[in-house]
Amino acid sequence: MDILQLIQSNLLTPIILFFLFGIIAARIKSDLKIPEAISEFLPIYLLAAIGLHGGIEMRNTGFENMLIPMLVAIGLSLLFTLNHYQILRRLGKFNIFDSYALASTYGAVGAVTFSVGLSFLKNQGVSSEGYLAAILAVLEPVAFILAIFLTNMAVSKQIRAKKQSVTSDDSSDIDVGLNQTKTKLSQVLHESITGKAIVILLGSIVIGYIIGESGFDSIRIVFDEMFTGAIVIFMIEMGIIAGQRLDDIKKVGIFLTAFAIIMPTFNGIVGVLVATVMGLSLGGAVMFGLLLASASFIAAPAVLRHAIPQAKPSLYITSALGITFPYNIIVLLPIMFTISTLVHSEGTIDLFNYVLNGLI
Repeated sequence: MDILQLIQSNLLTPIILFFLFGIIAARIKSDLKIPEAISEFLPIYLLAAIGLHGGIEMRNTGFENMLIPMLVAIGLSLLFTLNHYQILRRLGKFNIFDSYALASTYGAVGAVTFSVGLSFLKNQGVSSEGYLAAILAVLEPVAFILAIFLTNMAVSKQIRAKKQSVTSDDSSDIDVGLNQTKTKLSQVLHESITGKAIVILLGSIVIGYIIGESGFDSIRIVFDEMFTGAIVIFMIEMGIIAGQRLDDIKKVGIFLTAFAIIMPTFNGIVGVLVATVMGLSLGGAVMFGLLLASASFIAAPAVLRHAIPQAKPSLYITSALGITFPYNIIVLLPIMFTISTLVHSEGTIDLFNYVLNGLI
C-alpha cells in the first residue's frame, strides 16, 4: 500500500471521521459540545491507559532497555527546540518571546496525538514498544524548561544592559525584576512536573509496572477494549476546537503555516530513522517519530501563559492545534508508517547495520 492509499484509508477510520465531524459541527455553528465533565475525564482516562500499558511493558523489557531510547529522545527534543528557535527568530522574524514559545511548543510532545498514533497502529495490526509512554512523560517538560531557561537568560541580558544606562534608584527596581525573572524557571519546572497530565501518566506507569499482565487482566476491559471508543469521543471535541480556530489560521501567516507542517515532517522522519537504527520495531519507530513530530496544545498553553506571558497564545495554540495536529494524524502518520515499513525491510535493515558498523 502506497502513501496516498494509506492516507485515504486513514481518512475513513472512525477517529479521523469523528474529528472531521467535529470540525464541520463547529463551522456550521452547531451548539454541539462535549459535556465539561466528560471533556475533563477523557484526557485522564487516555493517559491512564497509556501509562498502564507503558508500565507493564517496562516490567517485561527492563528499564535498562529503554534508557538509550529515552536519552536519545531527550537529546533530539532539545536539539529540535533550539533549531525551531533559530528558524523562527532568524527566518520568521518573530520576537524572542514568540520564538521561544513556539519552539518549545513544537519541541514538546502531544499526548492526544500519541493516543491517536496507538490507535492507528492497532488498525494496521502493528504493535509498538509500550515503554515509549515513559518517554512521553519525560519529554513533556523538557522543551519548556529549556525554552524558559533561555528566555530568562535573554531577558536578564537585556536588563543588565539597561542597568548600565540608568540611575542607581532605577537600578534597584531592575534588580527586583531580574530576581523575579530568575524564579520563573523553578515555577515552570514545578508546574510541568506536577501538572495533572504528567502526574496521571507517571502514576499509571508505576501502577502498571507493579501489577504486571496478571493484575491488568481484571481492568483490561476498561483500559484496553474501550480505549479506541474513548479517543473517538475525544476527537469530536478536538474537531470542534480545531474548527473554531480555522479562521485564526489566516492570522498566523504563511511562514508559520509552512513551519507547522514542514518541521513536524522533518522531525518525525528523523525520529523514524533514528529509532530504526536503535533497533525499535516498525511500530515503535513510528511512535518514536510521532513523539518528535507532535506539538503540545494542551500542556503548552497552561505552562506558557504563566512562563512567557509576553508570547501570543493565538500563535502557538492555533498553529499546534489548528494546523499541526490535523496534519499529523491524517497525513504524517501514514507517511511515517510507510517510511518505517520501508526501512524495516530486510535489505534496508542490513544496509543500516552495515553503515552503522562502518561508522563505529
